[in-house]
Amino acid sequence: MSDLVTLGQRIRHFRTAAGLTLDQLGDRVGVAGSQLSLMENGRREPRVTLLTSIAEALGTTLGELLDSSPPSPRAALEIELDKAQRSPHYAALGLPSVRASRSLSDEVLESLVGLHRALLDRERQAIATPEEARRANTAQRLHMRTLDNYLPDIEELAQQVVAESGHISGALTHREVGLMAQKLGFELVYVNDLPHSSRSVTDLEHGRIYLPPASIPGGHGLRSMAMQAIAHRLLDHEVPTTYAEFLRQRLEINYFAACALMPREQAVAFLTQAKRDRNIAVEDFRDAFGVTHEAAALRFTNLATRHLDLTVHFLRVGGDGAVYKAYENDGLSLPVDVTGSTEGQLVCRQWSARAAFARTNRTTEYYQYTDTPEGTFWESTQIGSGTNDEFSITVGVPFHDSKWFRGRDTVERHRSTCPDPSCCKRPDGELAGRWQGKVWTSAKLHAHILSPLPSGTFPGVDDHELYHFLESHAPSQR
Repeated sequence: MSDLVTLGQRIRHFRTAAGLTLDQLGDRVGVAGSQLSLMENGRREPRVTLLTSIAEALGTTLGELLDSSPPSPRAALEIELDKAQRSPHYAALGLPSVRASRSLSDEVLESLVGLHRALLDRERQAIATPEEARRANTAQRLHMRTLDNYLPDIEELAQQVVAESGHISGALTHREVGLMAQKLGFELVYVNDLPHSSRSVTDLEHGRIYLPPASIPGGHGLRSMAMQAIAHRLLDHEVPTTYAEFLRQRLEINYFAACALMPREQAVAFLTQAKRDRNIAVEDFRDAFGVTHEAAALRFTNLATRHLDLTVHFLRVGGDGAVYKAYENDGLSLPVDVTGSTEGQLVCRQWSARAAFARTNRTTEYYQYTDTPEGTFWESTQIGSGTNDEFSITVGVPFHDSKWFRGRDTVERHRSTCPDPSCCKRPDGELAGRWQGKVWTSAKLHAHILSPLPSGTFPGVDDHELYHFLESHAPSQR
């Protein structure tokens, strides 16, 4: 709709410049002036043949009419006002729309647009709360479950981009990633002073993607961060207006990066052969494509159901047992709060995701069978280190599918009855009797779950710090 509004503004701009009324232009192109008025107001989409006639009548070209930029500063304000008044946020207020007629002064128009911007800022502040974040996370996780964690359109796009880079097999190189960026008109620039709240920054004006000089602890490799920044451009993302939209964009760029680093054709071939050999192992998949264990595990969940006929679950769990990320379509009952969110909830102490922390040797995967009220699951867990603490990455399948995986011969077997509190939450009766009423402690909060995000243009990013960074690195300032 916003494209139609811009098109209408450009038709009006060229018509006014030509000194024609709506009826006069209508006589030249064979339509009523009232129909042209609807087009200029973005209410009707003209046919290409009619647009060609309008361009000829106005002494311009079809390309000029279809240009996506507003024809004037005034038109830009009118387009922004129209778009704001069509938004669901404004509709929910029950207020009438204001038509940007000629009698509306530039000052009044700027004031109205400013008010809408302020309303949107307030909305962003409201959606950056922990509760809204948890609800949006839950909705997204449940939606991806219906899709088997598989996004075919992004798979196809990534396959095309990787093929165009000349990549054939093995791990995607930094050079190939740089060539992908160049094709989009961007240069990869590595700096030491990225805003603390940003993994990467894209300068659209100067065609630069700023990245840290080294990988971020916790698994965010440079190739992955570059591909995520590139994905924003390829997927035509706009500034998110809701937290759910922000999460969707983040999921899509992460998905695209995984598709690029572990291309579907090569990845499926590798995993299919491993299944034939009854030797599927996330660590082998990881090493074959030169990615982090977490990236390989998540990519496995993308491909397992659609291409290997396996249902799976995935967990990233902190050293304290709190869930950071989770996905399942194999029937495992994830711990959830009253909103249905699993982020921040504690997994059972008997699950592999927590039992693996007790190991002395953490260099290889830990294998375990876990009996739960929903059935028995086989799980593989790898321990990793983040910026502040350790975490575990777990991939699991129902018992009957363990035959396809390395580690199926493990003798480790634990029994979980969670959410029954007697399983692992309620302390031993003797210990409780010994210490109840004789201890006081101070709780360590899960800051990543409870803290609201900074309410900048992009959720979680400090605008002040971001714009100062861009200004200091812009080519014209150097």
